[in-house]
Parts: sequence; C-alpha cells; structure tokens
Amino acid sequence: MLTLHYHPFSSFCQKVLVALYERDVPFTPRQVDLGDAGERAALAALWPMCRFPVLTDDAAGRAIPESSIIIEYLDGHGTAAAALIPADPAAAIEVRLMDRLFDHYVELPMQRIVGDHLRPEDKRDPHGVAEARATLGTAYAMLEERLAGRAWAAGDAFSLADCSAAPALFYAEWVQPFTGDHPALAAYFRRLWDRPSFARVLEEARPYRAYFPVPAPPPGD
Repeated sequence: MLTLHYHPFSSFCQKVLVALYERDVPFTPRQVDLGDAGERAALAALWPMCRFPVLTDDAAGRAIPESSIIIEYLDGHGTAAAALIPADPAAAIEVRLMDRLFDHYVELPMQRIVGDHLRPEDKRDPHGVAEARATLGTAYAMLEERLAGRAWAAGDAFSLADCSAAPALFYAEWVQPFTGDHPALAAYFRRLWDRPSFARVLEEARPYRAYFPVPAPPPGD
C-alpha cells in the first residue's frame, strides 16, 4: 500500500530508505527519472514542488512529501522495530534538532558545492562555495562536540537524526573531508557506515557514483 517515489542516488531519498529498512516497513520502490518529461509530470502531480522523495499511501489516499515528514509518518505504521522519533517530548526535541542540523548545515551546503561543479565555468559562484564550506566547517565542529559520548546522533538510540546524518555525511566527506580532524564525528560516521540499513542503501546507490561531479574518490572505498 506504500509506494516510494525516489532515486537511489539522492541523499534525501536515502534518508527515507534507511528509515524504511530500519523499521522493516513493506513498500514498493518507484524510481523517478527527472529527465523524463512524463515521469517528472507524474511526480509534480503528487507534489507540485517536483522534488523527491514522495511517499504515497493508497489506503489513506494521500501523498506525503519531505523526508523528515515521511519518516514521522512511517512511525505510525506498526512494526516490531522501535520508532525513529521517541515518545518522550524532550528526547524527541533533541532528535528533531539534530535532524535539522544535518539537513540544513551539512546536507544543503554540501549540495551547494556540488551544484556549483555542475555549472559552466563562467557561471560559477566562488563566494557562495566559500560560504558553504564555512558552514560545513562550523557544522563539523559543532557535531564533534555534540557527538562526544553518544552512540548515535541524539543519544543511545538510532533515530530520525541518524537517518539524516548517514547520507549527508557520506556526501559531505566526499566534498569536504572531516574524518582526519574530527575523531568523534569520524567514529560516528563509521558506526553509520556499518549499520546494515545504510550499508544496503549505499550498495543500491553504487551504480550511480560515477555521476557525482566532484572529482574525488568515494569515502571508504
């Protein structure tokens, strides 16, 4: 009854895939090629912003966009796995805060840098790239401090925040490495890498790595 409209190389789609695999929620994957006019129009019919991932729930007759919202929606689908947003309000706030930190201050500046590589030489934005790199540097320092003594992003339990962190840090390490100078963050990243759900996501995305425009080898390979 659940269908995920996605692409396996998209970091925000990977975030949702980690959650689906963690919670063992059955779903139908529907890969979207945004370069195909028909597929793009079909996605826009579900979510006019035309951004993936989008989760459709046939039983409820609704489409749910935005990765964090999708993961929160998945917590309402009963499985034996633990919820990815804790019931305790204070713990939930920390999870949501860390989710926002990874999305806004790791993922988005990383995408800004990657996007600049896709532009023609005369359209490059060195000032914007410098700002994005500075934001990443600040985020790395903040994460190094916050992750000290924690097993996972928001504490002892794997959560929404870790679903956000895994793909964001994977691509960020590729763009602006952090593992050499931030030991707590590097150790946390290794735990994410070893998590079966994320290992599965990485393997599914492997065929598309050649399309990544930043000229550096994938981290860990």
